[in-house]
Amino acid sequence: MADDDYVYDEETGEWMAASDLAARNAAADRVDVRDAVGNLLTDGDQVTLIKDLEVKGAGQTLKRGTLIKSIRLTGDSQEIDCRFDGIKGLVLRAEFVKKRT
Repeated sequence: MADDDYVYDEETGEWMAASDLAARNAAADRVDVRDAVGNLLTDGDQVTLIKDLEVKGAGQTLKRGTLIKSIRLTGDSQEIDCRFDGIKGLVLRAEFVKKRT
């Protein structure tokens, strides 16, 4: 017998390995974030803007085609956290970016 502990899963009503249950729960908690054309975004991706965006509080406009490097996912299916020169705490909507391949 394996060294793994078994736990009762109340959703399925079955006994399963604790590691399998943990992996399934982690996959269920993950949120898929997709860009304007439907590409799946992940942490560290580079994206380009598809529209001019005015940044509130910074008095600056990010132009279409601007490259944003190293994005971070926030857990929201439509928001990404990123950095840009001179703007701290920039959060963009995923509908306004396109993944750079």
